[in-house]
Amino acid sequence: MPVEPRVSLPVAVIMGRRMVAGQGWRVPSWRVVALVAGSGLPGKEAQGTPVRGDDDEEHFLWGGLRLDLYRDAAESYWVNLTGRQPSLFVLCSEDEQSRIIPTLVTADQNEACSGIEGDDRVFAAAIPPEVYQHLEAFVVEYNVPQEKRKRKRTDWSASEES
Repeated sequence: MPVEPRVSLPVAVIMGRRMVAGQGWRVPSWRVVALVAGSGLPGKEAQGTPVRGDDDEEHFLWGGLRLDLYRDAAESYWVNLTGRQPSLFVLCSEDEQSRIIPTLVTADQNEACSGIEGDDRVFAAAIPPEVYQHLEAFVVEYNVPQEKRKRKRTDWSASEES
């Protein structure tokens, strides 16, 4: 039976693409411009909708995504929030036209690492304030800190009787 998320927040991702050129080649360079959260966001119909463009960079909106928070990942969320730079992670796949397609947004660093080990491209982005509040409340409610235990060493000298 699949585990249901305790909290599920609608989010949209704005991706920026600029072309990097060299001698005889051009490749796209992608980044997360912003994450937006809230109930009034566009859905899946806004997959890759151009929202801004100039000579330097084009921006595309990807809607219909959700940030799901799971109780068993509360410790990972806590580590993320108390780290130097709290972030949400956007896992993306690449299509045949070398476009980056966001497939998942998570606050779980372990899940982001799993994406890196697979074929996904992972981008970190600042947590929007309204998401930060939900994430912080979730951690306070569900994270149960584990007591640190020091390992007791075995006294090998006492067992060596000659």
